[in-house]
Amino acid sequence: MVVHSKPPAMEQLSRPNHRAAFIPLIDLSKPDTKAQLVRACEDFGFFKVVHHGVPADLIRDLEAEALRFFSLPLSVKAQAGPPDPFGYGDKKIGHNGDVGWLEYLLLTTNDSSDYHKLSSIFGHAAEKFRCLVNKYIAAVRKMACEILEMVAEGLRIQQRDAFSKLLMDEQSDSVFRVNHYPPIPGFLESDGRNLIGFGEHTDPQIISVLRSNNISGLQISLKDGRWISVPPDHNSFFINVGDSLQVMTNGRFKSVKHRVVANGSKSRLSMIYFGGPPLSEKIAPLASLMQGEEDSLYKEFTWFEYKKSAYKSKLADNRLGLFEKIAAS
Repeated sequence: MVVHSKPPAMEQLSRPNHRAAFIPLIDLSKPDTKAQLVRACEDFGFFKVVHHGVPADLIRDLEAEALRFFSLPLSVKAQAGPPDPFGYGDKKIGHNGDVGWLEYLLLTTNDSSDYHKLSSIFGHAAEKFRCLVNKYIAAVRKMACEILEMVAEGLRIQQRDAFSKLLMDEQSDSVFRVNHYPPIPGFLESDGRNLIGFGEHTDPQIISVLRSNNISGLQISLKDGRWISVPPDHNSFFINVGDSLQVMTNGRFKSVKHRVVANGSKSRLSMIYFGGPPLSEKIAPLASLMQGEEDSLYKEFTWFEYKKSAYKSKLADNRLGLFEKIAAS
């Protein structure tokens, strides 16, 4: 396990375009936001939501417990890892050589067994942490399902829960991740370099619900390849379209490519709920969204097959490429 004493080499990144106005802002309390949601999923695959209904005190308490864990000595935190597949990780992201300036906790959403790793560290507080995580997951999953149901209505899908039912299924393969990007020793903002906290990638699941403390770092890629920085907003949530939703809409929605640049001088904490379908669920474009004689752009696959393939790849790989139908020449 690597201690946070010497940062890895920094790299010069293309400077992002700071046109934050590009990022759609959607008020979930408004009576009719279906069209806005569909447009945001089509144009960006990413948007910010306000009036989301997740209690502020729940967010604050869970964040405090997470920061308490990450403030522990590395030798203590290491007792909760390595993530296999769940637990504590440091620097290494997956098993294919990707690294970043971060540490993290990866937890399942439907099984409490991975919390046993934390009990020897947190003691009685492990139960408090587990309860907070469960309440938080329930709240953000509810929000994610409401968004997916409004999206289904906006797409005029007769079955309103066509997407949301996959998250509510008892066998839903959803995960919860807490990322901590610590300050970088010897960091100088003036040298113009950046350190990758989490490399560019798309999320393989259906939908991702992200929030962070009030520290910058998140960037998304536009369709033309330009990167834009996402201004932090700890009172709101950011939503990502995942690869699976892109397939289910036959490419109408786009899974957004994103990355995190380490702030350098400040500690950044983010919490992400990845809403995934059951492992046996077949992923394919919904028949009701196919227009006329429109062909499917993707081969049908199960979530297990895609997950297995995705986690064998590197972060920046085009994971869906292996499942695209190649047009006949």
